[in-house]
Amino acid sequence: MTELVPPPSTSGKSLMERVEDALLPLINLVFLLLMFFIVAGQLADTPLPDLPTTPASAEQQSPHADLLVDGQGNWRIDGETLNAQALLQRLPEPDAKNPLKIAAASTLSMADLETLFRMLEQGGYEEILLLTEPET
Repeated sequence: MTELVPPPSTSGKSLMERVEDALLPLINLVFLLLMFFIVAGQLADTPLPDLPTTPASAEQQSPHADLLVDGQGNWRIDGETLNAQALLQRLPEPDAKNPLKIAAASTLSMADLETLFRMLEQGGYEEILLLTEPET
């Protein structure tokens, strides 16, 4: 039967000295890789582009939209609340090149949005661009 532990080395070195000798090439390789990445990082002379800044909440304004829908499902054009009959009359004519822009509040229910979409579809609008508020 073969032994699981190898016989001791005849070099006269202890086990720890042999382990240290075996790790030396690995340490050298890691050091060379570190130096390579330090030099390669210095060669890139193009700075990173500036990130766009987010405007302060006081400076935020409503998006440019043909129709604003608040969280309660009220429809507004130019600050005036409209009902279903007046809405289709006040909206711009349906145009395939310029879709109707609707700004909807993030708290608007899907049922209210679906009702609005069905009414706009019956009014001849085929292209709609929906603008929503980002989550905070």
